[in-house]
Amino acid sequence: MIKNLAALVVGILFGVGLNISQMTNPEKVLAFLNVLGDWDPSLALVMVSALIVAGLGFIIAKKMKKPIFDSQFSWPNKTVIDKPLILGASLFGVGWGMVGLCPGPAIASLAAPSTEILLFLISMLVGMGIAKYITR
Repeated sequence: MIKNLAALVVGILFGVGLNISQMTNPEKVLAFLNVLGDWDPSLALVMVSALIVAGLGFIIAKKMKKPIFDSQFSWPNKTVIDKPLILGASLFGVGWGMVGLCPGPAIASLAAPSTEILLFLISMLVGMGIAKYITR
């Protein structure tokens, strides 16, 4: 129960942060990605701040014997940069650059849903299903 409550609190905090930082605003994201045009570097601060906070969290977690709300850590065990990773990252980048949304901010945008957000999320789920089918 406490593990689910912690997940709920952290998810809410994450969603609030995405909205306050305007990571859920496709126009703001596209202006950030437009490095050769009218570039808006403000989201770089969001990303750098997130890396610092996450980095500190990982340093603290690595010193712990077990997580606070679970019996063991679930560290990733795949560290190889392979073709599926490169292809997936490339497709993700193309999609992000085309619409200015990625999965986290799109889900957070459900707080004020629009037709575009719903179509994006449905399309994303279809794409994930296709990828899962292809990679079997």
